[in-house]
Amino acid sequence: MIKYNPKNWFKLIFALHKSDTLRMLWKEIIYIGVFSAFLSFAMIEYFDGIEVLESLLSVYSIVGFVISLLLVFRTNTAYDRWWEGRKKWGALVNDTRNLAIKISSIIKEQEHRTFFTTAIPNFVFATKEHLRDGVVYSELELTEQEAAHLSKKEHVPNAISQQMYLRTQQLKSEGKISQEEFLVLDKNMNALLDSLGACERIKNTPIPFSYSLFLKKFIFIYVTTIPLAFIPVFGYYSIIIAMFLFYVLVSMEILAEEIEDPFGTDDNDLPTHNLCVKIKANIVEIFRE
Repeated sequence: MIKYNPKNWFKLIFALHKSDTLRMLWKEIIYIGVFSAFLSFAMIEYFDGIEVLESLLSVYSIVGFVISLLLVFRTNTAYDRWWEGRKKWGALVNDTRNLAIKISSIIKEQEHRTFFTTAIPNFVFATKEHLRDGVVYSELELTEQEAAHLSKKEHVPNAISQQMYLRTQQLKSEGKISQEEFLVLDKNMNALLDSLGACERIKNTPIPFSYSLFLKKFIFIYVTTIPLAFIPVFGYYSIIIAMFLFYVLVSMEILAEEIEDPFGTDDNDLPTHNLCVKIKANIVEIFRE
């Protein structure tokens, strides 16, 4: 995720970052310009009665309004997914802290404290990579036995959570924590899995294919045919108008596609790795004597 100063207008306006849609679309913008130039030349030079097409301008104004409504819905839906993902990772930060504070206050044996010092950060690091379709074992602090056990699992965060539950159940069976304390810890461990499940739902439920397909086709047809309405009024200036409209409309669709899955490594995705590092530092500090 890019950190920036939203108040620095001019720097942002003239910046050409790799995430800028202008850098992504410049070839397609040129193609639209060439096509619009060819269409403008053919209509101006060879088409008689071009003035008749001026009435199309009002039609395209209505169609443009419809597209804008669709794009507003598309962008808002994508941002809702991004923001919900951020809230769930914020909940992970809070729940891991709560769990670590309670365990460090209840349990005094160093063996168990060491286990939870590594298991809780392992869960969030595994969650981060699980949402990216893979787990980086080098990020996890594991014994050889734990690594061999997890390597056989398809859902590593679940397996780590299960290990924490088994350890907590062991502590209860040995009488080192009471039933009431177990229930308190159980609430926080359940919350970790709830946040994970919500993130999986966001990742695995993209916008319906038919809606996305329709919107892309709608934008393409609108942009490639709009010179028909502008040429009688603006002449060759319709080339610039078509290129600008293409840039604006397609950019909004691209941005929506990027932020609707907020757990990847794109510039606009959530800083999940930084959050994992922060959680690990917090947990280590909490358990430090």
